[in-house]
Amino acid sequence: MKLQGIVAYPITPFTGGRVDEVLLGRIVDDMVKAGVHAIAPLGSTGVLPYLSDEEREQVAEVVIQRVAGRVPTLVGVSSLTTERTVHHAKFAEKAGASAVMIIPMSYWKLSDAEIVSHFDTVAKAISIPIAVYNNPATGGLDLSPDLIARLLRIPNVTMVKESTGDVNRMHRLVQLCGEDVAFYNGSNPLALAAFVAGASGWCTAAPHVIPHLNVELYDAVRRGDLEAARRSFYRQLPFLQFIVAHGLPRAIAAALELMGTPVGPLRAPLQPLGADRVDELRRILADLAVLPAT
Repeated sequence: MKLQGIVAYPITPFTGGRVDEVLLGRIVDDMVKAGVHAIAPLGSTGVLPYLSDEEREQVAEVVIQRVAGRVPTLVGVSSLTTERTVHHAKFAEKAGASAVMIIPMSYWKLSDAEIVSHFDTVAKAISIPIAVYNNPATGGLDLSPDLIARLLRIPNVTMVKESTGDVNRMHRLVQLCGEDVAFYNGSNPLALAAFVAGASGWCTAAPHVIPHLNVELYDAVRRGDLEAARRSFYRQLPFLQFIVAHGLPRAIAAALELMGTPVGPLRAPLQPLGADRVDELRRILADLAVLPAT
């Protein structure tokens, strides 16, 4: 199944400190019914680094089973060690994932050779496609376009999610790898510019709240109606800027609670949004007609 369009990243909900499988399934189902084009569990919004190995496998299985082949699934399998990354990648493949995504995670800064070896080892252990995830704000490493081009020469490594917010990197990847390179935007406020630059998709947590606007933007770009795309994008931009500025798990959890779907306390040390930020978010959601105006 081709990975393109709106790639939705579900939050991992908790009840009593445990993963709430029922609510996670409902969130995923709502996203698919709303028309998103792929589901990506265990991303930043899914608080991947804060989950145990058992919880990660639990989330992957629940999401893949609930999606039931309706859209592709892109499962996050990143870990600090290559051995654990291979473990999670093999589990995701066995569970039925369409593809996996890897962000190099490091305590010691990794060399380019170490990063290439990391991806090459995982690629040799599975047969499904791998997406390179570049997000220095969370992973602590910034993968240059030249390094990403090297990674894309590894069999199975076929996609890249770029989250630096620099659209010029996407242009550089096209120069290095050709126009057929599959790159995905991971910077929410850059969604329109990235699609115009040729991005295959937009990886986002926004479909928890405004899936219709996210899909509307993608559809407008695909049919070449840039004026409609601009209108859609600038309507949702305040929300996109807010969730990036205040942390995806915090912001999405607060938005869902305001909409009547509490997802449980965040995994410590993450803390919920403060009251002033919640009020700001409430006004943004009211402007989007997600909540009634006050």
